[in-house]
Amino acid sequence: MRELALHLLDIAENSVAAGARNISIDVMEDTRTDRLCMSVTDDGKGMDAETAAKVVDPFVTSRTTRKVGLGIPLLKAAAEACNGSLTLQSELGKGTRLDVSFQRSHIDRMPLGDLPGTIQSLVVAFPEIHWLFRYQVNDDVFVFDDTDLKRELEGISLTEPDVLTFIRTSLEDGVDNVQPDTEFTA
Repeated sequence: MRELALHLLDIAENSVAAGARNISIDVMEDTRTDRLCMSVTDDGKGMDAETAAKVVDPFVTSRTTRKVGLGIPLLKAAAEACNGSLTLQSELGKGTRLDVSFQRSHIDRMPLGDLPGTIQSLVVAFPEIHWLFRYQVNDDVFVFDDTDLKRELEGISLTEPDVLTFIRTSLEDGVDNVQPDTEFTA
């Protein structure tokens, strides 16, 4: 995967497969400490300690469609290559939390990618899940909680064109409002 947003998508889909009903995705950029941290937290079935320890092994997967699980091991390798780390905490019957960090300015760090598109895809593809997305840059925070949106729609499909546009615009505007200025001065 060439974008961090795609890793978040993969991890969130794992959470859905684990029976999660509530999934939080957090992305935090701190330009002062030069860190980029991401986490995915769910209330799915969780894993025992032995399974959780094996998840970072590229040759272990719970999927039946292929024998190799590369998403988390590749993300861990990418984080470590950028002066970061990946940790996974899980408890059977309670859920899982994955945290990953990077040196934000590291030349080899993958770009964030399309965060609004990723979150929109998850909200629309899995409407039965409660999604909470937080994006923070230094002290500025954007929060997207789909609870009010779903309540207001009262049964209207999330795939209606106007609803899709509203979700996408809300996410794009929120992320844009807190993203750091990327202009460079000579």
